[in-house]
Amino acid sequence: MTQAHPTGTPDSGATPRYGIPRQRTDEQAPAPAGRPGERASGGSPGPARPQPGRDRYLDLLRSVALVRVVVYHLFGWAWLSVLFPSMGVMFALAGSLMARSLNRPAAGVIRGRLRRLLPPLWAFGAVVLTLLFLQGWNPARDPDGGGTWGVLDLIDYLVPIGAPPYPWHIGSESGLLESSWAGQAAGPLWYLRAYLWFVVASPPLLWAVRRFPWPTVLAPLALTAVVGTGVVTIPGETGNAVTDFAVYGGCWVLGFAHHDGVLARVPRYLAVSAAAALMALGLWWASGHHGAEGWDLNDIPFAQACWSLGFVVILLQYSPSWQRLPGRLARWDGFVTLTNNRAVTIYLWHNMLIMATFPILDLAYRLPLLDDARAASLYDATYTFWAFVLVWPLIAAAVLSFGWIEDLAARRRPRPWPAGAPKGGGGRRSK
Repeated sequence: MTQAHPTGTPDSGATPRYGIPRQRTDEQAPAPAGRPGERASGGSPGPARPQPGRDRYLDLLRSVALVRVVVYHLFGWAWLSVLFPSMGVMFALAGSLMARSLNRPAAGVIRGRLRRLLPPLWAFGAVVLTLLFLQGWNPARDPDGGGTWGVLDLIDYLVPIGAPPYPWHIGSESGLLESSWAGQAAGPLWYLRAYLWFVVASPPLLWAVRRFPWPTVLAPLALTAVVGTGVVTIPGETGNAVTDFAVYGGCWVLGFAHHDGVLARVPRYLAVSAAAALMALGLWWASGHHGAEGWDLNDIPFAQACWSLGFVVILLQYSPSWQRLPGRLARWDGFVTLTNNRAVTIYLWHNMLIMATFPILDLAYRLPLLDDARAASLYDATYTFWAFVLVWPLIAAAVLSFGWIEDLAARRRPRPWPAGAPKGGGGRRSK
């Protein structure tokens, strides 16, 4: 007896066979871990003086965002997009780190960011493409793949400038993985495309933030009001890329403002009040523009942009810049360190590993225990919970198998399980 898993299959009417799926793929985001800068205490906008060590508050936010991504993609709970907008948080953190690095020549910083991002993508793409080719996929013969020109799109598995090709359905539902596994596995890759374009655009964006901070922060929101509400429609993956850039661009440049101390100089009551008003606008818009999953903000670009930007303003206004996790949070120090050191690996592999949990769990139906109707009914009712339990050992296996590539990409000594607490000044890091 086999059972198809209850979540993880996007609405076939809402997702194209080719290109990046727009359902269940919000996050995030994780940017390669680095040492965030501190806020400036006053004076004109400019780079804040970095302090030794890592900002563990920002590390904690990144870890929470990653866990939320996994939970969302497994359970599909729309309310999670409101509870904690992981993508907006991750782009803001990445923007803050990027601003810190741009104290050095921009060309070298961009090369360094790409060097740290691309090798983990190559490993992931090699596995996915190998599985697709073994199942008989030929991009040149795929009716939706563009023929010979479609083969050229495979370069997006090397440098994610666009949408990587894949068949939306391959194999059969009775196979080891259900027929939509390729779309689920490639779903998170849209983040790498957005991240790459943000990195390339960062030098002029940082210049604009340092001269016109708040107009630059709000400009992406204005663009979202145009391209994310139907006023102007840009078709295809170009439209998706522009919309992603607009929706999360405000969070990215808000990270610049946080690093430079611009946000810290705004009175807290004013910043929180403005953020709350912006979040209320987002919820109001969402209430009249429900997507396929109701209140899921990932389907409502303008609401997502408003809510994420306001949410991030509040998080960064209250940023305590911890050198160490305080109190009871200290028990999670190893987990926070590990997830920050392996953020790209976890993000790339988690969706595919979620898909892998279900055929493993289906093997349990062969156990004599589940011949009992009541036991089988209880197992059915807790099926997704057991998938949540199982996915973490699978993620740990991916970290052990592929995580060391992040170390090589960052020009560090490979470490199988980098969960040790940061020491002193945080060590020498390649940025």
